[in-house]
Amino acid sequence: MTTIAPESATVEEYMTRAVATVHPDDTVAAVAERIAAQDEYSGFPVTDDGHIEGFVSASDLLLANDESAIATVMSRDLLVAAPEMKVDAAARVILRSGIQRLPVVDEAGDLIGIISNADVIRSQIERATPDTVAELKSTIEQAHGVETDQARRDVSIDELRPTQSKVYGDELQGRQYELQRGLAEPLVVVDNDGELLLADGHHRSTAGRELGIEQMEAYVIETDEHVALELEEAAADAGVDRIADVEIVDYARHPLIESTERFRDDE
Repeated sequence: MTTIAPESATVEEYMTRAVATVHPDDTVAAVAERIAAQDEYSGFPVTDDGHIEGFVSASDLLLANDESAIATVMSRDLLVAAPEMKVDAAARVILRSGIQRLPVVDEAGDLIGIISNADVIRSQIERATPDTVAELKSTIEQAHGVETDQARRDVSIDELRPTQSKVYGDELQGRQYELQRGLAEPLVVVDNDGELLLADGHHRSTAGRELGIEQMEAYVIETDEHVALELEEAAADAGVDRIADVEIVDYARHPLIESTERFRDDE
């Protein structure tokens, strides 16, 4: 069963694919002119035949000789994201790192897009949790031939069974910020004849537990009998029984965010 939950939107869905770039051999003066000629960019990814080599910002050019090559002043070690990374995770990296745009690269280190603050904002505006819950409800009914009810109620965090084993510390901080200000969306839970399977909201529920919150609001899909859901298989694969068992991983070790240093090492 495949579901599209609010936290599942990927960088690839929202990134800008037509990226303005500069070449390592371009001069400081030429790039400075490009930055001054428009208001949209304060810097550019530096690529050579599509391969990302670094990033150059306006501040990198301030004290540089006009005739110097961009390769001599650009930042070589920068954070890049994979296209399958979740938008929410990318948003936390952008926020924590103090950058405005995060380059997106493929396995070979070739630039395939860039995700910006504006792209992240657009992804948040387009969220539609009630529609997502309705889609999940319909999928369960059609796949298993059962009737389900939908409710919006508080659930105990300690009674939730996770369907993933890890959350990321940078995103967790963002979720705590939202919870403290009453901005967090409800969780999405399947009540499978008394077993509460967490379909969406692992960062939110972990953040709530870290803040000492015992109950959280959730969209709950209730089955009238126990059915063998793929969510149960996901929970078994995760190898954790409760939210307290979920591992909190530092964002710098996120499997889909890395430094360009790796691509230089592979060459």
